[in-house]
Amino acid sequence: MINPENYLTQIAAVDLSALPMPLQKGHEFLMKATANATDWNTYHNSTAIRKTIQLYFERLGEYIANTKKVPARKSPKKVPPSNTENQETHQPTAKQKTKKPEQEAVQWVERMPEELRFIKRYVNLDGKTKSKEDILRFINSLQKAIVEKRIRKTSPYAEQIKYVQERLLEVYNSMKGKISLELKPETAEALKKLCGGEKVMASIGFIKRYISMNEKPGMKEKAKALLDQINKAMEKGKISDNDPYIVEIHELKKNLKAFTTDKTMKTLEIEQATLNGLEGILGCACQNLNGFGGKPSLMNSVDFANMEFDTLGFQGKWLKLIGDPSSNFTAMVFGRPKMGKSFLCIDFAGYLARHHGRVLYVAKEEGLDLTLQQKLNNKAVAHPNLDVASYLPSSLAKYDFVFLDSVNRLGLKPEDLNRLKAQNRTKSFVFIFQTTKDGNFRGANSFQHDVDVVIEVPQKGKAVQMGRFNQGGEISIFNNYSQAA
Repeated sequence: MINPENYLTQIAAVDLSALPMPLQKGHEFLMKATANATDWNTYHNSTAIRKTIQLYFERLGEYIANTKKVPARKSPKKVPPSNTENQETHQPTAKQKTKKPEQEAVQWVERMPEELRFIKRYVNLDGKTKSKEDILRFINSLQKAIVEKRIRKTSPYAEQIKYVQERLLEVYNSMKGKISLELKPETAEALKKLCGGEKVMASIGFIKRYISMNEKPGMKEKAKALLDQINKAMEKGKISDNDPYIVEIHELKKNLKAFTTDKTMKTLEIEQATLNGLEGILGCACQNLNGFGGKPSLMNSVDFANMEFDTLGFQGKWLKLIGDPSSNFTAMVFGRPKMGKSFLCIDFAGYLARHHGRVLYVAKEEGLDLTLQQKLNNKAVAHPNLDVASYLPSSLAKYDFVFLDSVNRLGLKPEDLNRLKAQNRTKSFVFIFQTTKDGNFRGANSFQHDVDVVIEVPQKGKAVQMGRFNQGGEISIFNNYSQAA
């Protein structure tokens, strides 16, 4: 049985280049995770990585055992061709079966080339009714890809892209309203044939969907559906043991099954090391699949105007104070002592816990003492989704919202907060600050510029807000404190 202690000895007798691709990928994964099999701490400390490597050990052991059992085949002796009439004949004899025409070879890829994606999009216009705005969006998207050099003049599909661009411009310039587009049959057939040469592997599509669920609430049903679809794809042979990413698919299935069957797990959590490995497979920063990270930096105004942004759906006094922010907003709160900023923030934490996800309140300012307990005992605050701590944990994976009370007591600088946000792109943060004698928040001015929402408590029981979601909102802190928002 292969294990960490004997792995290097076992693998030394194996020709790595002759291994099936899934086992080659397993070896590469192991060597990266264990510093070339010299440091097994990650293996012992990470359940996901340990299970992945153990599955690889099992498959490698089976391969080695089967290789030893099967004797090497001798090459058959070459028989010189005879001059019989049936030799090399194109006419099948009675016993010969007519061969079916060979299907064109399909190249399975991790990602469809950018050019083929646009060509396929163009082919899909055939027989469709489109407006000038629809054609303009297509033209702008294509030109953007060319400007950003995602499509280059040296591309093997440069001629086809040039044809698509010229044809689209010609159609757009002649349009007066909606039209039905028709491609010449021979053109459509040639472009379809071109696009059909490469297809994205089913395993890659499943990995993308899996990553997109990471740390998002309300994913139970989608996770069940994804697991069912993966199982069906494997049953039908769409994903086989020869798939380059079969090891990742098996690990993905285990995690999905654990998530869908464990009622205590509210969100699907992918360990950072595993996530990094999957992102490497896809060749992208896949946290961009969540929140606003996926927005391009350059967009046509029509495209941008038609985009849909996800918001949290705030209600009641929090909508009045803050507006309706996105799921990864940041806020800062400051005010003089005893004015109510902690009451406000704990009330806000309770609201988020009841309606929007898991919340961590780091109470470094006052610690886990009686005053914090009294605030939490209010029926509108204490909730199973709200955790409190006197320190900032190293992992925030299970939380959707994090309160830091206070940034000053925690000894955090602007660069520390920026790093914290960068490492947790899908989470929202509320930073609470001490103030100076003048009533200004204590710290660098850059703190204020790095957040979406700034809430000040200028006098006892009053909160005013300046931010991007609702300029000038304000509420009374204590009047509604005992009421559910």
